[in-house]
Amino acid sequence: MKYLMILNDAPYGTERSYNGLRLARTLLKTGNAEVRMFLIGDAAACAKGGQKVPQGYYNIGDMLGMVMRSGGEVGVCGSCIDARGIAAEDLVEGASRSTMDQLTEWTQWADKVIVF
Repeated sequence: MKYLMILNDAPYGTERSYNGLRLARTLLKTGNAEVRMFLIGDAAACAKGGQKVPQGYYNIGDMLGMVMRSGGEVGVCGSCIDARGIAAEDLVEGASRSTMDQLTEWTQWADKVIVF
């Protein structure tokens, strides 16, 4: 099954993006799923490389890396990173600057769209 997950929330402050990433990782572990994630709005900051978090706290950037290493794809809204002063070169390895056209294509590709 093909899943598109759209994350909207900032990496820290709520657990919505964290829970979306947990679900993506679990789906990929089943071996029966393809997962694409699109980060939009404040979730664009989830893909910022070099995140420093307190000891014992989850690191959203590292979790995105785990999703991509497991075969998931991550696109980040280009307008959203521009608005937040994040350059494409600042994104975690494997995440790419993306567009609404790609979100449209991924939405049509997906069997299920899940929004966090």
